[in-house]
This record gives sequence, C-alpha cells and structure tokens, in this order.
Amino acid sequence: MGSAGEMHYLTIARDGAAEIEEKRSRFLCTLARVEDEAEARAVVERLRKQHWDARHTCSAFRIGPPPQPVERSNDDGEPAGTAGAPMLEVLRGAGVSDTVAVVTRWFGGTLLGAGGLVRAYSDAVRAALDEVGTLRRELVREYSIEVPYDASGRLETDLRSSGVAVLDTAYGAAVTLRIGAPPAEEKRLQALVAELTAGASALVPGADQWVDVC
Repeated sequence: MGSAGEMHYLTIARDGAAEIEEKRSRFLCTLARVEDEAEARAVVERLRKQHWDARHTCSAFRIGPPPQPVERSNDDGEPAGTAGAPMLEVLRGAGVSDTVAVVTRWFGGTLLGAGGLVRAYSDAVRAALDEVGTLRRELVREYSIEVPYDASGRLETDLRSSGVAVLDTAYGAAVTLRIGAPPAEEKRLQALVAELTAGASALVPGADQWVDVC
C-alpha cells in the first residue's frame, strides 16, 4: 500500500465477484468497497444470508489509509489460518484498502488439506481483484481564493494551465475559486497565486480529504 508519509493508496475500482472451482468445491469471492468496519461486517452478513446453503463464509478486510489500516479476517469454521489470513494477505499484496473480501465456499465432497485451502481462498480473491480492477486514492487539501469578477476568468485559466485542479467556482460579492492539491504543494500554490494575482489574493487552506483520482 505504501510507506508512512505517502499520501495515496489503492482501492477497488468497483464492487464485483469471481468464482473458482477446486475438486468440485466452489469458491465465490465477492469484493465490496467499504468505509468502516461496521459496513464491512454488514456485507459479510448479507452474503451469509444470501448464500445460506454454503458451508463457509470466510472474510477479510482492510480499511483506511497507510501506514496503519484496520485489518480483520475470519476463517468461519475452516482450519485456522487457511482462509481469512490468506485472503487478507492477497489484499495486502495488492496494496488494496477500503475493501472487504468475502469468499463463499460450497463443499464439493473432497477435503483439500491446509495447503489446498490456502491456495483456493487466495486464488479466489486474486480472481476477483482481476475482475474489478483498482483505482488510486490521494489525500487532497481544499483551498479557496477570492478574486474580483474581472480577474476570475484569467486566474482560473492560468491555474488550470499550471496543472492546478479547479474544483468549483462560486459567485457572490466576489468570485471564490475552490481548488484541490496535495498538502505538500501548499507553498508552491501560495507562491503561484501571489504571482498570478500580483499579491492581491491569498490562498486560504481548508480541509483535507481522500479522493478517487483514477
């Protein structure tokens, strides 16, 4: 996912599922985007009820940005360490967070052994990740700039041409431009705004938030 100090991480691009079969046992992995632990557990319970005829509903999830996302896993009756933990390891290896993986297993009549279970649960999660793809999340700080009406159009154009994301334009007594950029860019933005407005307008920092970028 990245080391401490990095202001980005990956999550799944969409919810989805994929199924594999191993010695007539079916392993259906469902991936869902979640924002907190309660939402992740609700997904697990929904799938447990939906697939009531399955023998196991194993799960793993990672939530939050680096360096310490919340991580949980559950073997749901499979031998300890053969289901939830390998599923979690696949999510870790893919660098994916804000994601719950649920593998529903229908037993096919043949025991797979510990190694076979680890491989099957891991492969099911990998197959689902391949199916849904990933996107990048970045930490962005919002800023506002207040400018006179007659200067707003030129400033917006100049900001965009400098690679600055203009998020919104509000019209009141003056024009307020709302822009977004990584927090580390603040000094550069301050200097840029001072230059483009000849010191007439100041950059006002706002809140930080995680946003999907691609």
